[in-house]
Amino acid sequence: MSCDLDLSARADMLAAWRAHLEQARRRSPHTVRAYCAAAGRLVDGLAVGGWEQAAALDARGLRGHLAARRADGLGNASAARELSAIKAFLAFAREQVGQDDNPAARLRGPRVPKGLPRPVTPDEAGNLADTVGEEAQEEWIGARDRAVLLLMYGAGLRIAEALSLRGSDLPLSETLVVIGKGGKQRMVPLMPQVREAVMAYARTCPWPLERGEPLFRGAKGGPLGQGMVQKATARARQLLGLPASATPHALRHSFATHLLGAGADLRSLQELLGHVSLGSTQIYTKVDAATLLDTYRAAHPREKEASGGR
Repeated sequence: MSCDLDLSARADMLAAWRAHLEQARRRSPHTVRAYCAAAGRLVDGLAVGGWEQAAALDARGLRGHLAARRADGLGNASAARELSAIKAFLAFAREQVGQDDNPAARLRGPRVPKGLPRPVTPDEAGNLADTVGEEAQEEWIGARDRAVLLLMYGAGLRIAEALSLRGSDLPLSETLVVIGKGGKQRMVPLMPQVREAVMAYARTCPWPLERGEPLFRGAKGGPLGQGMVQKATARARQLLGLPASATPHALRHSFATHLLGAGADLRSLQELLGHVSLGSTQIYTKVDAATLLDTYRAAHPREKEASGGR
């Protein structure tokens, strides 16, 4: 009977947790699955039979559970995500019983090195922008999406910065003043191809581009959302057979990587990207080194011989 009660309590807890993630937190389906799976493993591993038991878990028990997961072969990045999910679940558990103290909040996960951005090649960037333009249902929408992507690759803008441009930014000149994170302004040069792409969109856009209104518009005339650009890019990426890493933001990474490879210095690159810290820019030195190493391995005859001609 107690087993039945425990299983029932487990099911109720996980159902409530799922509903909280989906409805109150509006998490993505992927996050909901991952967080529910982590909660289920915790409940099963520590024989948690209700909210009171979950709220009473101490740091020692949690460390033991995480150690067991690591013994099963969990890597650093996965362990960090697991701990994040467990912390959120236990915070929710304590809300259910009116308890404020949260021992899990004091736990620290493994250090996860920041992953390197994956740049696309210049040809891939151009093909991606062109395909997005060609595959759109309407000419002006294709011109719009192409212009946004070229602003990211040709000028290094963040997608939010590109979408924050106003009608007052027209007509474009050889430079553009961009307002980045924290309200910081910077000036970026615009290549003729980028200026022409934006002006081609402006000429075909069916909505009046007033000075104080967003430059890039959605199909119904409202401000263009990032999701629409991301969806269009995903479709074009599949048609071109590019990897999942070929996202709109990857175009900004590619802008930085290609400039660095062409001899740009870090300080100039920092200004062009709008980075507050030079440390944020220095990651591109690692990207360029990684790209160079890949090229070397693919081209050097001794390296090809050692790899069996792969």
